[in-house]
Amino acid sequence: MTHDTELTMPPTTESATRSAAAERMRLHRERRRKGLRCLTIELRETEIDALIHRGLLKWETRNDPVVVKRALYVFLERQGYPILRK
Repeated sequence: MTHDTELTMPPTTESATRSAAAERMRLHRERRRKGLRCLTIELRETEIDALIHRGLLKWETRNDPVVVKRALYVFLERQGYPILRK
């Protein structure tokens, strides 16, 4: 009694994982379904200062892109632009 090793062998980790390009495309499509677009924007120092002045950002975190993004989202929400979050 012989077995076909190709059918009985579990898939390798390499074949089960996505390539980096496939993962980027999956995330891109997921954002599109949610009506989101991924953009890179430039903020002036004065715009970051305005977020600090409004109490949306602390001076110490002005160089942290994640915290600045959150502060910008709060600002936009207060202006009447609801932000969808995960």
